[in-house]
Amino acid sequence: MLGRALQILGAFSANCPELTLSELSRRTGLPVSTVHRMLGELTAWGALERGDKGSYRVGLRLWEVASLAPRGQGLRERALPFLEDLSQITRENVQLAVREGTEVIFVERIAGSGAVPVLTRVGGRFALTATGVGLVLLAHAPAEVQEQALAGPFERFTPGTVTDPRELRRMLADTRTNGYAVSDRQVTMDALSVAAPVHRGGTVIASVSLVVHRGSTSAHALARLVCTSARAISRAMVTPRV
Repeated sequence: MLGRALQILGAFSANCPELTLSELSRRTGLPVSTVHRMLGELTAWGALERGDKGSYRVGLRLWEVASLAPRGQGLRERALPFLEDLSQITRENVQLAVREGTEVIFVERIAGSGAVPVLTRVGGRFALTATGVGLVLLAHAPAEVQEQALAGPFERFTPGTVTDPRELRRMLADTRTNGYAVSDRQVTMDALSVAAPVHRGGTVIASVSLVVHRGSTSAHALARLVCTSARAISRAMVTPRV
């Protein structure tokens, strides 16, 4: 029963935030009668909500439970003041992300006024090799994770998306040497991302980035700001709470 409930919850996505009974049945491969019964239980608990037109969407109870995830919650709370400062200084997109397997999960994003549009969202996943935060996290990931990510396949978002494993290895080496990563037109053709690592106990636990209009400023200038914020968050992660 738990597996079926998870199948139903997993059918929802950013592109399909609301689904009908029949759509859920098709997406999960479960009989309509089974989905109907499970929907009743999930709705009663609050994991799902039913809209005015009869479709279903993720409920607030599920969001409440998910917000308790310690890796995202504690990190976000400690990092948020510094992310807000970085956003106010630059008026650009500020992002905070962690690694899950060979993907990036964004735990916070602050959109600046007039900032370049981005494809990321809080709670969303993205390829490690295409984003600035992803390159940082991959550069400091265990060797087996790096090999798995570099084995592909690679999704090409723009003509600038790097899909050559040899070039990606060079970029990861540069990231470790320089202390920051640069993603230039890899996700959208008008965006430049610069990201830096957040450490705790000598381990990289997250990455913070600025995403700006390409050509508006240099990656080097952005790197100074991002690295300063990343160091501040790193210090906050080991400072006892009062």
